[in-house]
Amino acid sequence: MRNLVHPSRDPAPRRNAKKETGGCGRRDPERTRAAILEAAIIEFATRGLGGARVSRIAERACTNKRMLYHYFGNKEALYLAALEAVYETIRGKELALDVDHMPPDEGMRALVRTLWEQFREHPEFISLLNSENLHRARYLARSERVPALQSPLVEMIAGLLRRGAEAGIFREGIDPTQLYLSIASLAYFYFSNRHTLAISFGIDLLDETALDRRLAHITELVMRYLDAGAEPSATVRPSRPRNTA
Repeated sequence: MRNLVHPSRDPAPRRNAKKETGGCGRRDPERTRAAILEAAIIEFATRGLGGARVSRIAERACTNKRMLYHYFGNKEALYLAALEAVYETIRGKELALDVDHMPPDEGMRALVRTLWEQFREHPEFISLLNSENLHRARYLARSERVPALQSPLVEMIAGLLRRGAEAGIFREGIDPTQLYLSIASLAYFYFSNRHTLAISFGIDLLDETALDRRLAHITELVMRYLDAGAEPSATVRPSRPRNTA
C-alpha cells in the first residue's frame, strides 16, 4: 500500500475523488476493494471510528455503499481491515530489511532508521493507533493477522542482538521486545505530539534539520545502550511474544 498522505500534514479528506482518480470508470473487484480500503484508512485516520461515514468512504473510492458492504460487511469490519492494512504496510517494510547480511551494528542502525521513517511517512498509522487506544484495542483484539506480524520482527531483532553479542559489539542479556518498544516509543512520541511540542519548545519539529537531529539522537541512545562496554542494567526476564500459531 502506498503512502496515503503527505508526511508533514495531518490526514485530510480529498475534495474531488473523481478528478484525482480520472473519473468513476469500471473497476475490477481487486481495484475496487483496494480503493475502498485506501479511502477508509484516510477517513478513519481523519475522523476516527465514530466520526467516519461510510458514504464519504464510498464517494472517495468512487463506488457505492452497496459495494462497500459487499466487500467488508459493515463499518466496524472495514475499520479493522484498515487497521490491519496499515500494520501490514509498516511491518512489511521493517521485515524487508536484509539485516542478516549486514554487520550487527549497521543492521541495528538500519532498523532504528526504518522504524523512525515508518512513523514519519505514515501519519495515518499514528492517528489510527491513537483512535484504537481510545477504544482500548477492542477492535484490534479481534485480529489474528496483526499479532502474527510481531513474532518475526522480535525474532529479527533477537538475531541482531545475538550476532552483536557474539562479535563483542553488543552486551548480552538485552530483551528484544523491550528494545523494540523503546525504539518505537521514541519515534512515536515525537510525531504523535509534534503539534504541542512545537508550541512548547518553539521549534518546527518537521523541519528537515530537526528531523535529522532527532534521528541521530535516537540512534545514538540506542547504540550506546547496546554497547558492550556499557554497564549492565538489572537483569530483566525476556518478554515472550504471544503464541500466534
